[in-house]
Amino acid sequence: MFRRTFWFTAGAAAGVWATAKVNRKLKQLTPESLAAQAADKAVETGHKLKDFALDVRESMARREAELGEVLGLQTPVDPDLPVRRHFAVEAAEPVGPDRSLEATNHRKLPYNSYNRNEDH
Repeated sequence: MFRRTFWFTAGAAAGVWATAKVNRKLKQLTPESLAAQAADKAVETGHKLKDFALDVRESMARREAELGEVLGLQTPVDPDLPVRRHFAVEAAEPVGPDRSLEATNHRKLPYNSYNRNEDH
């Protein structure tokens, strides 16, 4: 009789435990709970990306300072030296206000117009 009572109690406890576990899992799988979990993960990922970006910026600034120090870019500029301007694109010949670029270009390139609609 004692054995039957023990196993009955053990079975009832296992049933209550399993039912509670299943109900907890079902509550986690409701649409509202899934949306909240997704939002929490998105916020967590955003914080991780922000921390990563801040680390990259800090490392970039540190490395730029190291390179500037090694290359001597941090040294003060002598005010007596003339400032030379660097242009991204320099013209082949200077173009004055009375001359256009076409007038200064001595060579004319052959111009072959191809219009794909001419064949039809």
